[in-house]
Amino acid sequence: MRLDDLDPSSNARDLGSGRSGFGGGGGGLGGLIGLLPMLLGRKMGIGTIVIIAIVGYFMFSGGGLGLSGGTPAKQQSGDGVACDTQAELFSCRVLTSTEQTWDAIFREQGQTYSPTGLSFYQGGAQSGCGAAQSAMGPFYCPTDNNIYLDTAFYDEMANRMRAGGDFAQAYVIAHEVGHHIQGLTGTLDKARGLQARASRAEGNAIQVKVELQADCYAGVWAGRNRDRIEPGDVEEGLRAAHQIGDDTLMKSAGQNPIESMFTHGSSEQRMAALKRGLESGDPQTCAVNF
Repeated sequence: MRLDDLDPSSNARDLGSGRSGFGGGGGGLGGLIGLLPMLLGRKMGIGTIVIIAIVGYFMFSGGGLGLSGGTPAKQQSGDGVACDTQAELFSCRVLTSTEQTWDAIFREQGQTYSPTGLSFYQGGAQSGCGAAQSAMGPFYCPTDNNIYLDTAFYDEMANRMRAGGDFAQAYVIAHEVGHHIQGLTGTLDKARGLQARASRAEGNAIQVKVELQADCYAGVWAGRNRDRIEPGDVEEGLRAAHQIGDDTLMKSAGQNPIESMFTHGSSEQRMAALKRGLESGDPQTCAVNF
């Protein structure tokens, strides 16, 4: 994806290096197992589930992001300067592109867009929603309106999930920006209220709709930037969406897919949502009914 002409977003920061990585520490398998009671034993609002649901991407994939055996997170500069590595610079340019795109969409609707921030960290950090650890993957925190990202996740996508490529990386950020859009439009608050009164299975079904809409919003961003898309980009995005489908993750872990446990949607649903937004370029096609 061609973004080299864009300046990196001014809404990015680097929190530096923490103690946990993809292969051990607080982000290891034990940490994920410790989250199981929270995942399976209580009703959760969006403030909690947006973080925990990212773990759901990988919960059934061998205990997380390759957490058996363990390889340390690839360390970045950790000097507190954002956008100063190749992976961070690309991410910052993606964020700039989303800012331009959603600002235009909001202006079309007579509204003003307030952008999200992007917080880089290495290993572990603190977010407005609690501890951030690499094993959780990228996530959006609605409390402080920030996306949290350890760019070592891009290596995990390429090496362990077979979902590499710059457009796949951009899709990850655009999806999290989609959650920010949901926060601005009230969708997250509505979903949280419904989940508070729902059974676990019903709450999961609500969360699936939230995640698929974020996928669709990511597609809208891509559709509005067709002139920047290069051959093979769309296929990269669809492959990434497929690889993080709940059914694919469960199957890869040797488990039978159980729809009532889905929190992000099946591979087919995720690809369809991304494609719908991409082909239309219209956020109205992403509307959900709770």
